[in-house]
Amino acid sequence: MSLDRIELRGLRARGRHGCLPAERELGQEFVVDAVLGLDTRPAAAGDDLSRTVDYGSLAGRLVAVVEGEPVNLIETLADRLAIECLEDPAVSEVEITVHKPSAPVPHPFTDVAVKIRRSRP
Repeated sequence: MSLDRIELRGLRARGRHGCLPAERELGQEFVVDAVLGLDTRPAAAGDDLSRTVDYGSLAGRLVAVVEGEPVNLIETLADRLAIECLEDPAVSEVEITVHKPSAPVPHPFTDVAVKIRRSRP
């Protein structure tokens, strides 16, 4: 059986993640995409929010992670975001992309991003 998807894309939050002192001091905007894999049939059958993921609530929890404890790497941030998504028992797998559009890259660029996939063991 293939899983259904709920996608939350372009979630913006300010964090103080990075290896450079200025990144920690000034902070910057991060953009998060979360793609959740789950079975939405129980929710659809009963038209019942409690049987699926409340993406409004999830957005708040993900913003809290981005705004929370600073880390050096966006790889670490992505992992923390994936763990938060998997806390919801309805979610079987998640793909997280963390974009760092203001990364300290000394050349013109459009985006720096890390994409990870995690699932329940």
